Amino acid sequence: MDKNNNQLKGFNNFSKFIVFYMLLAIFMVYMYQYFFKTQVTQIPYSEFKSLIESGKVKSCTISEKYIHGVYINKDGDKIRFVTVVVRDPTLVKDLEKHHVKFSGKVTNTWLTNLIFGWILPFGFLFFIWWLMTRKMRGTSGGLFGLGKSRFKVYSNEKPDVKFSDVAGAEEAKQEIQEIVEYLKDPQRYQRLGGRAPKGVLLVGAPGVGKTLFAKATAGEAGVPFISISGSEFIEMFVGVGASRVRDLFNEAKKLSPCIVFIDEIDAIGKSRAVNSLTSNDEREQTLNQLLAEMDGFDSSKGVIIMAATNRPEILDPALMRPGRFDRQIIVDKPDLKGREEIFKVHMKKIKMANDVDIKRLAQMTPGLVGADIANIVNEAALLAARENRDAVYMEHFEEAIERQIAGLKKKNKVISKEEKERVAYHECGHAICAYLLPGADPVHKISIVPRGLSALGYTQQLPTDERYLITKEEMLDKVITLLGGRAAEEVVFKSISTGAQNDLSRATDIVRALVSQFGMDEKVGLVVIEERGGHFLTSEGILTKGDKVSEKTKELVDREVSRIMQECYEKAKTILTENMDKLDKLANELLKKEIINEEELKSIMEGSDGD
Repeated sequence: MDKNNNQLKGFNNFSKFIVFYMLLAIFMVYMYQYFFKTQVTQIPYSEFKSLIESGKVKSCTISEKYIHGVYINKDGDKIRFVTVVVRDPTLVKDLEKHHVKFSGKVTNTWLTNLIFGWILPFGFLFFIWWLMTRKMRGTSGGLFGLGKSRFKVYSNEKPDVKFSDVAGAEEAKQEIQEIVEYLKDPQRYQRLGGRAPKGVLLVGAPGVGKTLFAKATAGEAGVPFISISGSEFIEMFVGVGASRVRDLFNEAKKLSPCIVFIDEIDAIGKSRAVNSLTSNDEREQTLNQLLAEMDGFDSSKGVIIMAATNRPEILDPALMRPGRFDRQIIVDKPDLKGREEIFKVHMKKIKMANDVDIKRLAQMTPGLVGADIANIVNEAALLAARENRDAVYMEHFEEAIERQIAGLKKKNKVISKEEKERVAYHECGHAICAYLLPGADPVHKISIVPRGLSALGYTQQLPTDERYLITKEEMLDKVITLLGGRAAEEVVFKSISTGAQNDLSRATDIVRALVSQFGMDEKVGLVVIEERGGHFLTSEGILTKGDKVSEKTKELVDREVSRIMQECYEKAKTILTENMDKLDKLANELLKKEIINEEELKSIMEGSDGD
């Protein structure tokens, strides 16, 4: 019943839209008739004869029923007139006698009047209306195809993406392989009473390759691939989104076996229980229709619904239950081995030099996803082409990685000698603390070349391996390293600057997590005070936030965070004070070269530079 009411409501809205434009068209026709049609004076036939006798008629056209012409009035103005034809055998003689130009005319038929008086004007206005509403209707579905879905079908040409083109997510690839096997040989599972999952939800951060996974699944199975974005269901007219969902599933049934892929499904699948004040009738009706279609869908027909999102916590619980999206596959950020495989995939089309170390590049890109790596490879190729090199060298990849992480190199940025010296000591403070602390990541490069919007220098650290757990001691070593830049400024210049703003922010986040999330502080105890990461839905569909502590506990957390930060800062100052000679030597070398690599850092710190 609700479904019929929604359709009727949508139809009524569209009918009002049509009636409005038809009334506007009629109004414009009458305005045209009133303002633009030439005014004609109707006169009696007797007056017409008198005008002929007085020589004022200049010309006339005689038809079967009417005489149209022009005469001169007493003011000398030309007046168009019309009069009714009367049987008058002397009319032609009188016209010739007074030298009036006259001619005959065949009377217009009703068909001519209909075409030129109504059809053409209305046709023109209708064409203008069609152009005005074309964008609103979309490109599919014909003239009145508002309810047609805007999906893209890869039918004749199956997606040419294979699993060999997808790297860095072997666990997800294994999970999805079963879907491919089912589409290739459904009888193998059906004979045992099994069925394929109705829906597969791909969850992962932006750029990890969720859409690529869906295309690879269709490419491996050799079936048509129907792709649509969640935002393309929503329209300004109520009921259009639901109609597009029905159209999508009808097309999927015709093309079965196939894969239907809905990208960014959170555009229509947001939880209806989050906030009733921001609810949207059109979006909720679209979601309800999607739920109904998935319930009534027979997966034995060989149609698999795949969707992707990077915000699973906001999806409606009804969408996530078994029977709809049965299988949820996490496409995580690639690890060291995964990044290495991704580099290999994207380097197939690149002419590389012999000095390129793919494993080293994978170590230099922790936390980056497939899209980032693809961009790095492309940037490296562009840099090599700009220099007219015969291949892409390791230096180009390193520069591309630095661009991705720190920003574009600012060669023309003018920095004073005093500021450059302060930046050099700041970065060397980070580097020395990182080199001497066992829990800090090794230093790969120190630079005082400005990059990005505000980075006057940076110290690049690379982890030796992938870490999934971190100890309290290692967290504190990272904080000391971050505070080493501010500590170096105070130790050397006896003053501090604003250059440590980002360091302080990152260090504070680590210490606050140590105290309030991981239960590592003795005074606060083994409690979780703040939720880690984003907010997630409970089983009731309510967003939760870990804010169930008293104000006294919050004050204790703030005091402990401040205490730990100050202790780490004092340790950083102690390390740099004890190694002042190495700090000076490293800073002077950095001022000369602007960039110092890990070998040069080790040489200075170990005192094997030959001095």
